[in-house]
Amino acid sequence: MLIGQLVSVGGARLSKRAGNIIEMDDLREWLGTDALRYSLERSPADSPLALDPELLQKRTNDNPVFYVQYAHARTHNVARNAADSGVDRSEFAPETLTHETEGALLGALQEFPRIVAFAAEVREPHRVARYLEELAGLYHRWYDNCRVIPQGDDPIETVHRTRLWLNDAAGQVFRNGLDLLGVSAPERM
Repeated sequence: MLIGQLVSVGGARLSKRAGNIIEMDDLREWLGTDALRYSLERSPADSPLALDPELLQKRTNDNPVFYVQYAHARTHNVARNAADSGVDRSEFAPETLTHETEGALLGALQEFPRIVAFAAEVREPHRVARYLEELAGLYHRWYDNCRVIPQGDDPIETVHRTRLWLNDAAGQVFRNGLDLLGVSAPERM
């Protein structure tokens, strides 16, 4: 694999002349395939690449690959909990999606085909990775503000079923985007 980037790992600039290179297989073993692949793909090929091993091994929202994978896993958790609570997909009424986070999430989801087509056209996969990070932020804000499962003894309404469809759409986009990048899309984390 040829990489035309200046790479630094943990702040140290890698150089064959200085004798401090790290081979790709060693990096993959150290950081994990998903973290390494995502990190390589989230930066433009013509910019220096700085890998922070400590950050890439954390299971926090500061780690970009964890953040996106966690959003995907959360969509599956929401779907499982909805099924357990009796929320099904028997109705879809987009007019019930009135919260501002729902509009933002829908707007971002509709951009996915355009982002992928443009990234392919200009051969810049970092556009897909950055899009997924932005989508993850929008999804987490939506999750914090909009309930798919009614609270307490409240009845299941059309809005809950419609939100489940929106949750599923977000999960599908995360799965497709991560698959394009060659990164796993875990259902549980």
